[in-house]
Amino acid sequence: MSLRNTPETFEILLVEDNPGDARLAQEALKEGRMTSRLKVVVDGVEAMAYLRREGQYAGSPRPNLVLLDLNLPRKDGRQVLAELKADEDLRRIPVVVLTTSQAEQDILRSYDLHANCYITKPVDLDRFISVVRSIEEYWCSVVTLPPR
Repeated sequence: MSLRNTPETFEILLVEDNPGDARLAQEALKEGRMTSRLKVVVDGVEAMAYLRREGQYAGSPRPNLVLLDLNLPRKDGRQVLAELKADEDLRRIPVVVLTTSQAEQDILRSYDLHANCYITKPVDLDRFISVVRSIEEYWCSVVTLPPR
């Protein structure tokens, strides 16, 4: 089993309830240099169903990376992160917290819950796109990830 990333199969799960931010992330990844597939879910309940391959997500691929907003409906990102990292089958999936919060308690709590990194969403459109592309490039081509 190879630990090398294969860009043609790189799967990203974006957990984002803001349609504008989700659309920007999709555009950034579509126009990027890497080949990755992005699945968007809009709340924490849906995120956990996707990650656990439950219900409508039974045949979904396991993501190589999760981009997680903290402020989500039904189950917030902190709860998703705690559940994901407590689950033996899911805990190795890297999680990038990508949120508007700059609150110190959110940053500390995210790292306490074993987030792999914490990024505050830029408000500038071009900067947002640049950040998303940088995340993709780093996790898709620089880092060696465990097999899915």
